[in-house]
Amino acid sequence: MSRRRQSAPTSIYEIFSDMTLLMLGTFIFLFVLMLLGFRFGQVEHQSSSQQQEIKELKAELAASQRTESALERDLRRIVEENDNQFEHLLADAGVGKKDFDLFVKGLRDIPGESVHLVVDATGSMRGVSGFLVPILRTIMVRADKRLDALTWFVDNRAQTYTGTMAEMLDELVSTAPFSGSEETIGAAFRSAAINAPKPGAYILIGDEPSDDKIYYPGIQSPVFTLPFGRRELTLEAAFREIAEQTGGRMLMMDFK
Repeated sequence: MSRRRQSAPTSIYEIFSDMTLLMLGTFIFLFVLMLLGFRFGQVEHQSSSQQQEIKELKAELAASQRTESALERDLRRIVEENDNQFEHLLADAGVGKKDFDLFVKGLRDIPGESVHLVVDATGSMRGVSGFLVPILRTIMVRADKRLDALTWFVDNRAQTYTGTMAEMLDELVSTAPFSGSEETIGAAFRSAAINAPKPGAYILIGDEPSDDKIYYPGIQSPVFTLPFGRRELTLEAAFREIAEQTGGRMLMMDFK
């Protein structure tokens, strides 16, 4: 009997110890489950938040595309509604409507979507400088071409502008000298190639042949030449050669 009484306390301690370990293990297990649930909840919340942000960005993109389409429609509508005003502008400039239509058709036939204007800024062009800008602006809009750059040239000087069409044409009016006598077309194309990206085509506008040498291998886009002023055989021959050497064509406008 005494031996049984001595072994009883030992077994109670062992049972109590086992229960303690079991409770501790259960607590740890429950704690891990709670931690995992919290983490999964965070992931789910972040995922739903990111999906909401994506939806908002898609909505903003769609709204921006609709706005762009509306602006493009408005621009085309304004151009179409102002045909009478445009014809008055051509009449004031002394430009034949038929010849203008041929010029626009030529623009639409050139490769690419962009144009770089190269404009004679010598003194002999001062007489046409007053209506040159509005005609160029209307040409670019109606021809559906993007004006990427504009370069004026005179006396071995050339200045190239980039930006919006309005900014470049305004710069032409405010900074081009329209004085001097040297028709340095070769220098103009060198400046254009250095200071602006390669366009779909160049449009050269001037009223006299070049006084310097034109390096044709350096002109990487076709040149569409547009002689201004009186119909002179030397000017037309020079501009036709530039167009043919570069893969472009000469365009004619009849001043009445």
